[in-house]
Amino acid sequence: MPIEVLLADDHSIMRAGLRALLESRIDMTVTGEAQNGREALNLACEIRPDVVIMDVSMPGLNGVDATKLIIEALDTVRVIALSMHADRRFVEGMLMAGVSGYLLKDCVPEELVTAIRTVARGHIYLSPTIADTVVRNYLGHLSLQTKSPQPVLTCREREVVQLIAEGRGTKQIAATLHISPKTVETHRRRVMEKLELSSIADLIKFAIREGITSL
Repeated sequence: MPIEVLLADDHSIMRAGLRALLESRIDMTVTGEAQNGREALNLACEIRPDVVIMDVSMPGLNGVDATKLIIEALDTVRVIALSMHADRRFVEGMLMAGVSGYLLKDCVPEELVTAIRTVARGHIYLSPTIADTVVRNYLGHLSLQTKSPQPVLTCREREVVQLIAEGRGTKQIAATLHISPKTVETHRRRVMEKLELSSIADLIKFAIREGITSL
């Protein structure tokens, strides 16, 4: 049976290129495409692919949180991050979300093919650049063990933060997440309290700095 792959990227030309690459392999087939993280989550639950190729920075719901929700819902699905970002916040975020692989978009096509086959067998695949980032980050954590940990946001809080940073109003956020406007306001207030922020501008800066949104 061919490896079934779901593509999640907000650039249609990127998805078209990936589809052409993967469907030229006899052991792979593209079963779906999504242009944002929320579509990726819904499609993954519907078609249950073997592997999801996930962009990290996407509107509505970023790749980190989409990956976390997909893996929580579907423990047999493997996710590979394919991103232009190699810095700590993105790599660490995707690894903590549970990805089985991380590659950069400037990798050679055959490396992505190899990565898909590797993770489909239940193994981990990291490009050399990303592996170096992971090691450096681990060593950095060892030297900063006494540093106070940053408050951790829940997945729903991160969703709300991303939508606020992208300029969505309370009613829009409520409709997107299928919750009440009052619940949206409650999440916003709790996030501000957790992070000790005093304004929406500070919240947007936080979202950009932590890679929750790419704005």
